[in-house]
Amino acid sequence: MKKYGSKLLPALLITAILLFWESAVSVLSIPLYVLPSPTQVIRALLEESATLALHASTTVLEALAGMGLSVILAVFLGLVMDCFPLMRRSIYPILVVTQTVPMIVMAPILIIYMGFGIAPKIFTVVLMCFFPIAVSFCDGLSQVDKDYVNLVRSYGAGPLLTYRLVKIPSAIPSLISGLKVAATYSISGAVVGEWIGAQKGLGYYILRVKNSYMLDRVFACVIVIIALSLCMNGLICLYQYHALPYLQKRR
Repeated sequence: MKKYGSKLLPALLITAILLFWESAVSVLSIPLYVLPSPTQVIRALLEESATLALHASTTVLEALAGMGLSVILAVFLGLVMDCFPLMRRSIYPILVVTQTVPMIVMAPILIIYMGFGIAPKIFTVVLMCFFPIAVSFCDGLSQVDKDYVNLVRSYGAGPLLTYRLVKIPSAIPSLISGLKVAATYSISGAVVGEWIGAQKGLGYYILRVKNSYMLDRVFACVIVIIALSLCMNGLICLYQYHALPYLQKRR
């Protein structure tokens, strides 16, 4: 009963908010360019579904490319920082500092050096997704049980074999946790890159309709962004469920 209650309460709260929102717009006669009602947003979502799907495909492509590069760079750097403690002490603070710079500030700089193509959008996704993956993986490697490491080394395993047999498999759950966070950020990163300069994508679409005061379409685009972010996170959860079933048994 508690299990269903924990899921039912948020749904009831969201429903109540939507009903209040719909009623307030109707009773107060709030114009569309100030605040659209939920029904107007849904209508705009249906009317613009083809256009939104076209722009969404570009944004998803940028997000996937950025996520792929982030995973490669994060795993490599995580291994380097774990192998060489001096590198960890040198690089880790720099990684933290990079997260203090808002991406909306970095995006124009990237466009200056990389142009208006797809490259700055992908790099924006990398900057947003790289940190949680690298930190989670590096922390996972450092928290491996030393007894397991000593065990395989006592059988003659070298550093490479120790990483392959013990450290990397033990750090996979931490890596998955970082991937879940990064996957949620990936769509937002692509949209931020598109805000600064693009000819297609959800960021470009939301700027275009915002400048025309079509707030129902702005909200519709926001719904699409939220849905895509949840789908990206869901893909990681699906991979975890099938590739690491033992994690599910712990819960």
